[in-house]
Amino acid sequence: MHHPIICFGQQPCGFFPKRFLFAKILTARRLQNEIGGDIVFFFHDSDHDPRETITILRDQHANEDVALNFQFENRIQKQFSPLYAKRVMPEWHQKTARQLPRYVSRPLVAHFKETKCSNVADFCLEMYRRMGLLDGIRVERSSASDFRARAAAVSDYFVDAQYKGEIVRARYHDGKLLLHKGGDRFLEIPGQDFGPEQISPTRDTRFVWMQSVIRCTHYVAGASEQDYIKKADAPEVNFVRRDEISDSGKAYTEL
Repeated sequence: MHHPIICFGQQPCGFFPKRFLFAKILTARRLQNEIGGDIVFFFHDSDHDPRETITILRDQHANEDVALNFQFENRIQKQFSPLYAKRVMPEWHQKTARQLPRYVSRPLVAHFKETKCSNVADFCLEMYRRMGLLDGIRVERSSASDFRARAAAVSDYFVDAQYKGEIVRARYHDGKLLLHKGGDRFLEIPGQDFGPEQISPTRDTRFVWMQSVIRCTHYVAGASEQDYIKKADAPEVNFVRRDEISDSGKAYTEL
């Protein structure tokens, strides 16, 4: 058997990670204990959906859930910029740090205050590292130019393009660069030259694109991934369902 490479993938999913990401990490570590090998986190930070980083915390005083998210600099950045290009606003960082003692322990508040990153993806990743969740795990980022340069060409993809002073993630279709405005509405932006370093996959081409670089032997799949990953495209991979966890969409806030 080849040296095991155990992989799981996830977008930045809150400045405290969602519990389903924690479950993927636990599943990967359990599998590593059983078969050995290395663990790789495919950090899909070229996704652009601002809902991915909603962080649901429990207000210990009011005993109710509160949904927090990054503050975005402008509408274009919020709607269309990839997560690695959404900038962290200093005033948001300061305001949220003042609120956090209502929701989480002092050590987590300290980690948050000490995290000084310029973009949303870096901020999330740094928080996960500070929480000790990624110890011994190799991280591969979908935004990294060297990763993109090594990845196989796919027929359906997004392009990181320039638009009104921002980097946006535009769908490439029939020679056009399109921004999805909801429903069946799209905005075409001016065409521009691009290469592999500007390309990231769609949901349907993501796994084969990722696998062309990581070449994992085992993949820990979340609930939704079980439905859309075309497993027939990767017969060499053993797919493992992530362990169950309660309140999977809420933030993991333990140390």
